[in-house]
Amino acid sequence: MEASDDVKAVMDDLRARGVKYCIGAYVDLHGAQKGKVVPLDHLPQMAAGSELYTGYALDGLGQKPNDDEFASVPDLDRFIQLPWEPKIAWAPADVTLKGEPYPLSTRVVLKRVMEEARALGFGFNLGIECEIFLLRKEADGSLSIPDPDDRLVKPCYDVRGFLSNFGWVDRMAETIQALGWDLYSFDHEDANGQFEFDFAYSDALTTADRLTFFRLMAKQYAADFGLVATMMPKPFANRTGNGAHFNMSLSDAETGKNLFARAAGDDPRGLGLSETGYHFIAGVIRHGRALCAAFAPTVNSYKRLTRRGAMATFSWAPVFNSYGSNNRTNSIRVPMGGGRCESRNADGAANPYLAAALALAAGLEGVRERLDPGEPNEDNLYEISEAERARRGIEFLPQTLAEAVDAFEADPLVEKTLGRELRDAFVELKREEWREYHATISPWETERYSHLF
Repeated sequence: MEASDDVKAVMDDLRARGVKYCIGAYVDLHGAQKGKVVPLDHLPQMAAGSELYTGYALDGLGQKPNDDEFASVPDLDRFIQLPWEPKIAWAPADVTLKGEPYPLSTRVVLKRVMEEARALGFGFNLGIECEIFLLRKEADGSLSIPDPDDRLVKPCYDVRGFLSNFGWVDRMAETIQALGWDLYSFDHEDANGQFEFDFAYSDALTTADRLTFFRLMAKQYAADFGLVATMMPKPFANRTGNGAHFNMSLSDAETGKNLFARAAGDDPRGLGLSETGYHFIAGVIRHGRALCAAFAPTVNSYKRLTRRGAMATFSWAPVFNSYGSNNRTNSIRVPMGGGRCESRNADGAANPYLAAALALAAGLEGVRERLDPGEPNEDNLYEISEAERARRGIEFLPQTLAEAVDAFEADPLVEKTLGRELRDAFVELKREEWREYHATISPWETERYSHLF
């Protein structure tokens, strides 16, 4: 077929850079990438929806064996030449069915909610803090810290631990910079074998695309070193887990001006946040327990969302549906300087398109209804009494995946935002995950009970 001028321009650029093949990668409900590869000369057909998929073979795409196949259509403006395999170009893709956007595609959902925000005059900016473990897989399948000297009790910001893994870290950093994402900070994080990469925020769709590619890249580069990179929320019970904190703000859709920003001296609550920002936070808190299922979507997630667990110190993870200033015991933090809010219960397993769409929908509801989140919580919420917590009206976030999914299913905003079919697909998938978890006999059970009884 004859290519359009836009497709021809992309093909000419990719061919000049040595690209031979193209991937249009969409995500399933987990956020895991799926796609087909076509020779560059067949990009016009792919862009027209030639690559078809049986949705029944995938998680959360809502199809039965007798349903028509859907197609993936690459975003032509977002191709990335794979740094580790320059013959291949990767692009995020949308799912379509019979030429129309497919409503069970989470990227499609995010784009729709962002259009709703734009109709109200808002852009939605998002920055995600990428925490990730670099580990070794042992012969028995267990994970271990590859650097035997990375064993400090408090390894956060440890320079020696950072430098001992510099080969992988440097390769990650160089690529992030080459991609134009503006890496501004990276370090050894709070757990042994854990690192964090922070790059500039962007519109939510761009940031979600970047996180999707980041996961692919991190795993590839780790494999090149014979290691495993994982954003699994809690690989080790006695160490902190992987957050993927969502830093959010609304902007003026025309000018790009940050509509959350206000001088701290002009803010009666002193956080440097506008009334629009507080309304947004109130909407997220109103739906916080339901949103938790999207921010923290696995059984393992709730082993991170604990005050202490098997650790000797506090976990830093949020357990309360609350907000405050630079206070990390709240689920929503307004970092020093204001101008944004940070949802801290988001973890490395989140599907960024799904979580961002729901967070934006909740925040917009707060803005439309001018909701008030109350006064910020400034003290250590891990240590306040239950009576004081009840007096302030602070709810716990869900303690298990099952509890989170119940809240997700019951919240009308979820169905309004996702549609009943996508909501039900998520609920069914996650309830099955919970059932499988409880049907599994763990090593802990064997160790504890086999000699006791």
